Amino acid sequence: PSSAAAAARRAAWKSAGTVRLFGAPPPGAETGEKTEEEKAAIKAAREARKAEKERAAAEKKLKKAAKAAAEEAANRIDDVVYLSPSDVDTLPPYGDYEVVQSRTRDAGRTFVPVSEIGCSVDEPEGADEEGLCGSYGEGDTVWIRGRLSSARVKGGSAFLVLRTGPSDTIQAVFFKEKDDPHGAKMAKYLKSLTVESVVDVQGTLASAEVKSCSVPDLELRISRVHTVSRAAAQLPFLVEDAARSSAEVEASQGTDRPFPNLGQELRLDHRWMDLRTPAGNSIIRVRAACTKLFREALDAEGFIEISTPKLIMGESESGAGVFTTDYFGRTACLAQSPQLYKQMAISSDLPRVFEVGPVFRAENSNTRRHLCEFTGLDFEMAMDEHYDEALGVAHRMFRHMFEGLETRYTKELATVRTQYHSEPVLFTDEPCVLHWPEAMEILTGLEFDVGDGLQDLTGAQELALGAAVKEKYGTDFFMLDRYPSAIRPFYTMPCHDDPTFSNSYDMFLRGQEICSGAQRCHDPEMLLQRLEEKGIEPEGAGLGPYIESFKCGVFPHAGAGIGLERVVFLYLGLDNVRKASLFPRDPNRCTP
Repeated sequence: PSSAAAAARRAAWKSAGTVRLFGAPPPGAETGEKTEEEKAAIKAAREARKAEKERAAAEKKLKKAAKAAAEEAANRIDDVVYLSPSDVDTLPPYGDYEVVQSRTRDAGRTFVPVSEIGCSVDEPEGADEEGLCGSYGEGDTVWIRGRLSSARVKGGSAFLVLRTGPSDTIQAVFFKEKDDPHGAKMAKYLKSLTVESVVDVQGTLASAEVKSCSVPDLELRISRVHTVSRAAAQLPFLVEDAARSSAEVEASQGTDRPFPNLGQELRLDHRWMDLRTPAGNSIIRVRAACTKLFREALDAEGFIEISTPKLIMGESESGAGVFTTDYFGRTACLAQSPQLYKQMAISSDLPRVFEVGPVFRAENSNTRRHLCEFTGLDFEMAMDEHYDEALGVAHRMFRHMFEGLETRYTKELATVRTQYHSEPVLFTDEPCVLHWPEAMEILTGLEFDVGDGLQDLTGAQELALGAAVKEKYGTDFFMLDRYPSAIRPFYTMPCHDDPTFSNSYDMFLRGQEICSGAQRCHDPEMLLQRLEEKGIEPEGAGLGPYIESFKCGVFPHAGAGIGLERVVFLYLGLDNVRKASLFPRDPNRCTP
């Protein structure tokens, strides 16, 4: 028995006035029964033993909790807040940032894009002398903020691949040192990182041979790693899977480790992931380049950029589907083109105008080359004598665009072409213009049934015509004019020598239409006659102000409308126009 229990027993005997002499039994011993005092003493002893056990258990539990807390504290990686270089000594070299909430304007560090480090694997030999290499090399300490493209951690060693931009990658490494007090925790933290997380990594550049990264001769020796935004452990798909060409995926299907074949709908449902691929990201950059080059070319030609309304009271393109919406109790339409307002700008003495803006078509066309919303590149210009003047402007603009892509955006094109094959566009020095009768003759010779020759071209006829023109004239880009009047919009000027045909034209790239235009019908009486022939009531279609602008006098004019996504889609040899749209809209998709 414990000392406490013995003391309790002695106290019980003493309180009863009982004293053992020479082993004499207490009262009641003869009968084998315990007195009340004995019972109380036994109970007190039992309770004392129980209390002692509870105390010992509680003490053990407290020790265990303290040990667990100490271990948890030793292993815990707290969030950090980096405010200035002076914080470095007080912060561990690892850990997630607390949410970046604009706490400081200047943390005293500059993040370096991977593209500015070393020489790219794609750069020619001797690029350093030409200034094509980056500003940072061996021995430099840098901060990089980028995505964690991949991570491999084993024991005290870690190999990361950091990515900035669509395809600029560098290897970052960590090796645990025996005398490094942070080594174990650093290795543990690196192992916890998830692919596609946004991370800040500080380290020193060292010479290395890395064939799998765009920086092939340097690696980053890690001294600090902090997570800015942690990606989910389970992603919709891996970027590396989405970056493979269809040929590569197909070739793997008969092997032990076939690559997943990611469907278009899965990619579009998670478009932000698909756009992280080198090719997907570069496509959007090429698209932006086309817009920039379009503006450059027309700026050089004396054009002025305008922005026209997208909420209008009538259809801007007869024969094209239109989206309607409530406009304070009236029905308004989403503009199918800026056509009417471009012409009204000409009437406003803005002789050369262009626009880059959204175009809406409510056409239930579920093809690889149609969208319900796309970006229009439009221009309109006053002309002196003939619509050939507009064809000349269009030819020079496209030449500037295509040559600019091949000379100024070589890296983006090369990146796209690793996944989607295409060749530079063949282009003539002067406009290559076919007239409608010649096109019908070519198609008839290819055994197409063109009927009376007054019907619009089918997709198959466009492709066949494009192949024939390339073979005959050596160009991927050509123009076709004098379309039948019956298949052109009401504002198209008829031919002076035969009103069955019109002063209109389409432009084709790799055998598919990318642009439609015409000399416009600027005479009010002729325009009203054209509307009557098309069965369109001017006031009901909201065309009153449009016609009125011509009654106040207007310069003869012509122009064209170009689909940006279709240009990008065909130029890059993509398999679907949706890949040329940031977040595409088609009859079955209005999200994300």
